[in-house]
Amino acid sequence: MSWPETVAAIKGAVDEDRLVETATSLVAIPSFTGSEQACAEYLVGVLADAGLEATLQQIEEGRANAVGRLAGHGDGRSLMFNGHLDTSYSGREPWLDGPGFKPEPIIRDGAILGLGIMNMKGSVACYVEAVRALGDAGVELSGDVLVAGVAGEIEKAEWGDFVGAEFRGYGVGTRHLVAAGVRASACILGEPTEERVVLGHWGTMWARISASGPFMHTAYVPGRLAENSIVRMQQVIAEVSAYVPIWEERAAYQGRPGALNIAAVNGGFPWRASRSPHRTDLFIDMRVPPTMELAEAESAFGELVDSISERHPDAGITSEVYVSVPGAEIDETDPVITAIDTGHLAAFGAAAERDYVRWGSDASTLSRHGIPSVNYGPISGALPGPEGESVPIRSLVNMATSYAVAAADYCGVRAP
Repeated sequence: MSWPETVAAIKGAVDEDRLVETATSLVAIPSFTGSEQACAEYLVGVLADAGLEATLQQIEEGRANAVGRLAGHGDGRSLMFNGHLDTSYSGREPWLDGPGFKPEPIIRDGAILGLGIMNMKGSVACYVEAVRALGDAGVELSGDVLVAGVAGEIEKAEWGDFVGAEFRGYGVGTRHLVAAGVRASACILGEPTEERVVLGHWGTMWARISASGPFMHTAYVPGRLAENSIVRMQQVIAEVSAYVPIWEERAAYQGRPGALNIAAVNGGFPWRASRSPHRTDLFIDMRVPPTMELAEAESAFGELVDSISERHPDAGITSEVYVSVPGAEIDETDPVITAIDTGHLAAFGAAAERDYVRWGSDASTLSRHGIPSVNYGPISGALPGPEGESVPIRSLVNMATSYAVAAADYCGVRAP
């Protein structure tokens, strides 16, 4: 087949009904962080049925990756499609009651609603449909195509009493994947990018700043309230808030400001309000651009803490950094970007737009292991609204088509 004939055959082989069935089946399997096993097992079966060499890669009890390989002829580049199976929420949060926050898929107004469809089971279903379409179209590739459904990507980390598999995220599955030797020449991650090619994203640093105070009974508080660690924390929060615009400028990337979030405060004993807390903790998220070394970000945080300590010497300030994840970026001239452009044009009839984002992905892990990685996925509407996660079916169909054509372009089509 000529290249135009190959593209036409691939487009004709993408099956919308089959794609929707895969996507809704994935959503219907609860897979909150730490409990991805059942979803991985299902995906292994689907990949095997699609003709891939499929394996279950055990991480720990209740957690696994699903890995499938569509073998080429061994004389072309290999391409990985990587997507996480864990969901951002459990589906049991009382403040998230929209249908798109539940692992119960609904098809409505040309879209699929359900927990994980946006982030990012819809894309995983697109990977499956892409390799099925390649097979149904009779396209033989020179290089391998890998499909990886991984555990533990969601931005979560253990700290203090918050321990256990449900808190072990931030790339656990992909780190296990590459440590076990699953590699490729490049990787496409179908995070929800609004059908844009995300050439770079910020990394992150999570840190704690604590203020101290005397542990004492309420009866002895009069005249000493200013020593309360929660009251002292108000001063710390004011200092951090004043630092936000400084960090936004220092951590700017691709013409966009950086970000610093005041994420959590912990102090006191609700069950014993008759005592003043000896310590109150503030937790912050500092987004770090891929052009900045994490050591520089940690040094900046240290300078902030030192300045707070100097201005409030009686507050007993302590601190720590407990998460450090680098950013990731890819050169626009990389062959995988060229392949995506080819696939996008075939599927959408127009050139793919470029973007840079402050959220993170497993591109951080893959890039550190020498695998050029790019985020490119379906429409999500950015943050989910009160209805929850939702993805238009047409976007999924177009993305599956684009993925399949991109794989053929990148891995090479074997002449008959």
